[in-house]
Parts: sequence; C-alpha cells; structure tokens
Amino acid sequence: MNQHRRRFVAGFLAVPVTLYTVYVLSPCAQALVIALTDWRGVNAVPRFVGADNFRRLLGDEVFLRAAGHNLLLLALVPPLTIGLALLFAWLLTGDGTAGRTGGGAVRGAGFYRVVFFFPQVLAVVLVAVLFRQILRPDRSGMLNAPLTALGFEPVGPLAETRLALWAVLFVLVWQAVGFYVVLFSAAIVSIPRELFEAAAIDGARGGRLFLRITLPLLRDTVQAGWVYLGVAALDVFAVVWVMTAEQGGPDHSTTVMAAEVYRNAFHYSRFGYACAMGVVLFALTAGFAVLVLRLTRRERIEFR
Repeated sequence: MNQHRRRFVAGFLAVPVTLYTVYVLSPCAQALVIALTDWRGVNAVPRFVGADNFRRLLGDEVFLRAAGHNLLLLALVPPLTIGLALLFAWLLTGDGTAGRTGGGAVRGAGFYRVVFFFPQVLAVVLVAVLFRQILRPDRSGMLNAPLTALGFEPVGPLAETRLALWAVLFVLVWQAVGFYVVLFSAAIVSIPRELFEAAAIDGARGGRLFLRITLPLLRDTVQAGWVYLGVAALDVFAVVWVMTAEQGGPDHSTTVMAAEVYRNAFHYSRFGYACAMGVVLFALTAGFAVLVLRLTRRERIEFR
C-alpha cells in the first residue's frame, strides 16, 4: 500500500516539479553562470571573467546607494505595515468575538475591511501612476491644486532628493497595509473566545488583553507577513520605476537594486554585470527570509 502511495505522489508531483525546475531553478542557475561572464547580449561567446563583476559592485556608487535604499525600506516597511495592520485589525475586531457574528468592535467593520483591502485590488503600476499624479510638483497635481488654491506654495516630495524615498515608503505601506488588516482580522476572529473570557476574568483589559493573548497567538501570521513584506521591500521595482523621476531619481535618490538590474541589462546591455546584481539581490532576499524564520521559530501552538 505504501509503495502504491509513493508512486501516486511521485506521479502527481512529476509535472509541477519539472515545470518548477525548468522555469525557476534553471534560470536562477543560468543567471549565476552569466554573472561570471562579460556577456553584453550581442556577443555569441561570453568571456569568463570570474568574480570581476562582483568586485566591480563594491566600487559602484550607484549600486551601493540602491542597496542602501533597499535596506532602509527593509528596516521600515515590515514594522510600519504590520504595526498599522495590527492596530486597525484590533480596532475592527475588538476582543475577537464580535467578528464571529459578522459585526465588529465598531459599526460597519465589514465596510472598513473592504475599504482597507481596496488598494490590493489595484495593480502596482496603477498605484504608482496614481501617486505620481497626486504628488506632482506643479500646480496641476492632485495635492498641490487645493494647496495653491488656498494660497500655499506647491510642494513636490518626488522632486526633492531628501523626500522622494519617503514618498516611496508611504506608497508601499499604503498599498500593503489593507491586505494585512484583513489577514490579521481573520486570525484574531479564529482565536477561541474562551481564551479572552478567561483572561478577562483574571483582570486583563484593552491593550493588556491584546499584548498577552492576541499578539502571541498571532505570532505565526505576523512571521509570515514579515517575510513577505521584507521580500517586497527588497524587490520593489514597479513603484520606483513608474512613480519617480528618472526611474529612480532625482539624482538616484530612490533607486533600488531591482531598478539597477533592469537599467544595466536593458539600457546599457551589460547582462553579465546585471546578473551579478541579481545574484546579490537573491542572496540578500533568501538570507533575510531564512534569518527571520530562524529567529522567530518556536513550537507550534494549537488550540481547539
């Protein structure tokens, strides 16, 4: 019986594993090989250069700035997004019992969840185009039009090197927080009501109830969200490329590693060098995911 089961599982997994190997693992391996060459996309026989491309990265000021921007977003996007999402989810679900009957801690909680989730329905490129129009530095921008009508000077965060990256950060958090509000709300509602009642009998109320009961039981959900948001912060491309001036400007103040990979590959035809950047980006992303999963690992909590 076990042998038949193993054959069934092997046959069932053969096609997806083959597709994953051909379309995911194989391109990753090819990128690593190309990163060790000087391939420019037109030379049929790339010349092997070893680790020269990686050594060049250490002296590439633009790439180092891009990596610094990614690390800043990595440090800020997950905690800001998860913190806001937990706050809104707690406000919408209260002690986790109201959502079981379709209501919430506030009237119209279901409507608010839909409103929070709405940015997830929009394509990332559409979000970038929308905020590019909102934050335009001239008087026709959606932000500046009412300000100038009231007699204020127009503002242009996307045109200021000191503010542009913070505008990108705001858009990333705005676009992501709604999904995690819905996710955390569902997780809070799934916690048994008896746990909250027992804690309330012991004197836990409000924020203490959230910190002692709700948050520890959401740890696995928060962990997954932290990993996904960290990967998104390291791989941010569409928002930067579409929303900012000069696709990462002004003066490279918002550029990120993914943007430099695209620019070097398709603008400068330095495919070998771009693949080296991609390998570094992949290593940082994988290392971050493994680090978070190991640091937050614990025995699974089950409740019935």
